[in-house]
Amino acid sequence: MSPLIALSILFIYFSILILISIKTSKNADSASFFLANKAAPWYLVAFGMIGTSISGVTFVSVPGKVGAESFGYFQMVLGFVLGYLFIGTVLMPLYYRLNLISIYQFFQTRFGYWSYKTGSAIFLISRTIGSAVRLYVAVSVLQMAIFGPIGIPFELSVIFTILLIWVYTFKGGVKTILITDTLQTFFLIAALITTIFLLKNQMGWGLSDMFTQIGASDYSKIFHFDQGWSDKQNFFKLFISGMFITIVMTGMDQDLMQKNLSCKNIKEAQKNMLWFTVTLVVVNLLFLSLGAMLFLYANKTGIQVPANSDEFYPMMALEIFNGPEFGIAGMLVGITFLIGITAATYASSDSALTALTTAFSVDFMNVQQKTEEETIKIKNRVHVGFSIVFVIVILIFHALNSTDLITAIYKIASYTYGPLLGLFAFGIFSKKAVWDKAVPYICFASPVITYLLEQAIQKGTGYKFGFENLLLNGLITILGLALFGKKEK
Repeated sequence: MSPLIALSILFIYFSILILISIKTSKNADSASFFLANKAAPWYLVAFGMIGTSISGVTFVSVPGKVGAESFGYFQMVLGFVLGYLFIGTVLMPLYYRLNLISIYQFFQTRFGYWSYKTGSAIFLISRTIGSAVRLYVAVSVLQMAIFGPIGIPFELSVIFTILLIWVYTFKGGVKTILITDTLQTFFLIAALITTIFLLKNQMGWGLSDMFTQIGASDYSKIFHFDQGWSDKQNFFKLFISGMFITIVMTGMDQDLMQKNLSCKNIKEAQKNMLWFTVTLVVVNLLFLSLGAMLFLYANKTGIQVPANSDEFYPMMALEIFNGPEFGIAGMLVGITFLIGITAATYASSDSALTALTTAFSVDFMNVQQKTEEETIKIKNRVHVGFSIVFVIVILIFHALNSTDLITAIYKIASYTYGPLLGLFAFGIFSKKAVWDKAVPYICFASPVITYLLEQAIQKGTGYKFGFENLLLNGLITILGLALFGKKEK
């Protein structure tokens, strides 16, 4: 696919997003920006959350991992289901009962001022780093495929990308994102389905043949009960990790919860969570099935699989399937893939920018105590500020030019969610009060202690931690809170 064609497709796509923004931003106020006036239809929230949950990295990584790990990732997806059940039955009723805008307001109600500010600050740091990394990866792909060949430098590509997100979210906020994320989820799933059908036809299979062939292949193995606990494919390790990752990175994350809080009431929000969970399981199964089909097709035709499995699906969609022998179907796959990976990245990034703006405006600028005019001014300035922060962080990644750095930053970000897990768990399941001023120090010390314990255990036993560090981190936070506990409430 030529860069000019790809650029034209993206231009049309973003023009649609901006038109949606103009339509949804009419008569928008701060309540529209933060919680869509609490009038969002549950089905719109449920469908749009798929795009938010699946980033551009996941979009290419899940199919690529099938070659080495088969359907093992689905063990973690099953853990997601239990995590979403906990969110729908424990966390969401709590948030609705307290009528929260920022979910970290719970910490002020439960512990005090410093706990509240600490919880929100942890989210701001974690989500800023995570979203900037995702955008860096996406902009790098677009730079290689589109902007670079037509002479646009990386720095301008970054500014252009962030500017687009800012333009269609700055006024409508969540009210706009509920619509744009729905559209972006549609394109994500469209890319998935068109690629599956192209492969099915190229292999000469009917629908029943496709399921039979995937099921009969080695790629379809899901459960790994025979590996030891230290093996990364161990069922219990992945299942438990999936459950707690979901609880923390969805239920205790302002980004994902902000959409749920935009529903009319708790019953609507729970209905949204139920159908979102079902849909997410199906979509992940489709991504894994696509991965199996890509590898089966490569084995049959002798196509060389890249050493980096993340490059496999993009290579097939944008290069192999765009050959003349694939005709219009191959071109359609290339177009939907380009829009799909862009949609997956932007759906997670635009909602992150809105959530960061909300958390900072509510938790640190106290906009709920301001007039509507003051609130709008503060919200707009914070929105611009986080957009600039995104640009700066992405350019730092690019200047250092190290994929190892990105991996390390993701690892660091995973540590920061541990204190959130500990704070919420202690606040919900214990009635004990804590010394509020000690909470920032506890939350700072917990990741450090976790890291030191990880290194000591690995050195002493050879055991390498994966996502278990989240549980260890949360447990250390809980112990710290208990140690500095005061009287019973």
